[in-house]
Amino acid sequence: MRHPSVAVIGTGFGGLAAAIELKRSGINDLVIFERGPDVGGVWRENTYPGAACDVPSPYYSFSFEPNRNWPRRFSRQPAILDYLRDVATKYDLHRHIRFRTEVTAAHYDDATRTWRIRTGDGVVEVDALVSAVGQLSRPAWPDIPGREAFRGAAFHSARWDHDVELAGKRVAVIGTGASAVQFVPEIQPEVAHLTLFQRSPAYLVPRSDTEFGHRAFRRVRAAQLIERAVWWGFSEAVTLSFLYSEVLSRALTAYSRRHMERQVPDPDLFKKVWPQYPIGCKRMLFSGDYLPALTRSNVDLVDTGIKSIHPGGVTDAAGAFHEVDVIIYGTGFTASDFLAPLNVTGIGGRDLREQWSRNGAHAYLGISVPHFPNLYLMYGPNTNVGAGSIVFMLEQQAEHLTQAIRHSARAGNPIAVRPEVAESFDAEIQRRLADSVWTKCTSWYRDATGRISTNWPGTSLEYRRRTTFRPSDYEPIA
Repeated sequence: MRHPSVAVIGTGFGGLAAAIELKRSGINDLVIFERGPDVGGVWRENTYPGAACDVPSPYYSFSFEPNRNWPRRFSRQPAILDYLRDVATKYDLHRHIRFRTEVTAAHYDDATRTWRIRTGDGVVEVDALVSAVGQLSRPAWPDIPGREAFRGAAFHSARWDHDVELAGKRVAVIGTGASAVQFVPEIQPEVAHLTLFQRSPAYLVPRSDTEFGHRAFRRVRAAQLIERAVWWGFSEAVTLSFLYSEVLSRALTAYSRRHMERQVPDPDLFKKVWPQYPIGCKRMLFSGDYLPALTRSNVDLVDTGIKSIHPGGVTDAAGAFHEVDVIIYGTGFTASDFLAPLNVTGIGGRDLREQWSRNGAHAYLGISVPHFPNLYLMYGPNTNVGAGSIVFMLEQQAEHLTQAIRHSARAGNPIAVRPEVAESFDAEIQRRLADSVWTKCTSWYRDATGRISTNWPGTSLEYRRRTTFRPSDYEPIA
């Protein structure tokens, strides 16, 4: 184990962050599994019209790899995917990647003290395993009676069917989350009629987007660093308002209301789009064109819920039938179903999915699980920051797991987080989350039991401090 072999699953921001940090530390016996044909993760898969990040690009990028060619403050999917491709090339990752190779299972072998990873091409044996499959990789489909009976075109926004012509069609959009807020304004002008089915509205604030002057970034290297620092500070302030400050929270609510009232002058429509839960309970969204799209004559907003789907359309909960030609599901992802559909077993054949099904998904720092030696998670349980850039969090996780793998190699033993350390950490996190704004409504932050399994109950700065690797938190596995 002086020269450990490591496998990484996934080539989104998390997988690339882990692979780069491992290589920078001198660990080159590395294999990266990617089920798709290219790097990029969600930024390869999500190609719906208007797809973009709602975190400013200078902050939604690696700190060690600034991009002075971002086209906009809130860059769209093609620019983000190009950035990830460029990063993978610069750090010579392609020679480690096995594209179109899906991992189906990973088993810790007690006898050899290694991980045996099963793929469609066979079994690979390594000393350490890093899962970077992410929280937003598997689309969530709503459980609506008759969904399979619809005879028109139907697809999820995360798997956009570009062969379906929307011009002149009657289109139903189910869901009003982050994806729908982006693609609805894009498709509204071309469809004959759009019926938007809303389960619950979102708080919206202005999207201060702008084209970047690249010359400023090139001539003044500090310019992009300043932009990144400003947005980091803003994100930390928003997180604090969600968690601790009623005064800041009320101010943010008032700011959102003024923005939304200006864009929706019709009081009846405003009543439908104004949330009735505290700000921060669900994801706050950035947009300047979504609400205006809802005021157009070819758009109807239905907030009564859906009763059933039929071959020719959708019946809402009030009994009205809406005849449509196409259904687009903007219903998000199975964020709390971590590692699915992988089957992961640890010491003595412990099944991780079964273990989490009993007590909810949890891991020390969202990274390590007791009894699963040399297994590390990127974007694991309780690592989604309330506001800000997940890329910042991923960099801290990559540093932690790299230090852990190097410590294991020096010791000559696999290591696992001590059960008492993980239990104490989880108890603290859940205690802090119990009083948070995220308990005030139903959202993708919570699993089927109501447990908040996705969010981190603090600032990104606190997470950075706490992810400093401490050997005493881990135990050797003989």
